Amino acid sequence: MKASGFIWQTHPHLSLSNLEAFPQKGKYPLTTSMGIGSLYMFKGAKNMYKRTVKQHIPKELRYSVFDFNNEFPSSDACLAYIAEQRYPNGVTRCPKCKVDRKHHRVGNRTAYACDSCGNHIYPLKGTIFEKSSTPLKVWFYAMYLMGSTRCGISAKQIQRETSVTYKTAWRMFRQIRSLLSEGDLQLEGSTVEMDETYMGGKRRGDHPGRPNRADPLHRPVVGMVERGGRVRAFAAKDVTRKTLHGYVKEYIMPASTIYTDELPAYDGLEKINGYVHRRIRHATGVYVVGDAHTNTIEGFWSLVKRGIGGVYHSVSAKYLQTYLDEYCFRYNRRDKGNLLFRAILERVSLKAS
Repeated sequence: MKASGFIWQTHPHLSLSNLEAFPQKGKYPLTTSMGIGSLYMFKGAKNMYKRTVKQHIPKELRYSVFDFNNEFPSSDACLAYIAEQRYPNGVTRCPKCKVDRKHHRVGNRTAYACDSCGNHIYPLKGTIFEKSSTPLKVWFYAMYLMGSTRCGISAKQIQRETSVTYKTAWRMFRQIRSLLSEGDLQLEGSTVEMDETYMGGKRRGDHPGRPNRADPLHRPVVGMVERGGRVRAFAAKDVTRKTLHGYVKEYIMPASTIYTDELPAYDGLEKINGYVHRRIRHATGVYVVGDAHTNTIEGFWSLVKRGIGGVYHSVSAKYLQTYLDEYCFRYNRRDKGNLLFRAILERVSLKAS
């Protein structure tokens, strides 16, 4: 047998009598041997066992493009979803009647009319979809793609997949990112890591170390993360003591333990709000001493830089904060699997003015 001959060449210690070529009829779902790792079944081989190949995402956290198209087959379905989110069961306060009334959609328009007086309300008013001529299905699909990727997706890719112009795709993503800001989020964990980095690529020439304030290409970014929890990141104007201490006092709970590197701007943290300040000295080549390290926030910086460098290539200082908000939003919901799309949808009604 051809398949058995292949296995015999790669694993000559097995007897051909113990091999059965795979796949065969009636042998689904696919099984594989842990010891060999190929799509074949082995009979009688010692120290080997079979297993069914499973998805790494739990069933309750899966949301595929087929699920998306089934739930939102058209722009009408998207509008009905937004209306239900903002006006549960179609009931909301009528501005004219001054009481809660049932509302129904008016023909093919995006308006809903009061059952009693006929006054119109608009579910899209105050949302990122207001006054947009782009079909709602395209908006929803763009949000789905943004939520289903690990490192983001570029406006150019949306242009290719939906046939909108690049200008439209870029504007859509800018609007969607405006939903992802979590300005009121405070880190409540007892252990927080803090670090600063610079966005703008590697410095050229013989210029090691941190860029100075006059460097027009590198923008300082400050990040704080709870160990095993949430993260905040900010496009900062500088990394002076005043700036860093301001972020700490605003977003980290008093009496927390804060881990940083040896940057002098962190001096004095232990003197405010009962913070416990511990340092790791990277300049001496030391990165972990017991539980003192900043590896969690360094890992987040790696995700941000690889994502921006690989997907967006470069980001202007003007919009850097919105990209940081996107990566923070995704990181803070990393346990939601493919349901990140729903988390983005929830922000539409939440952020509606």
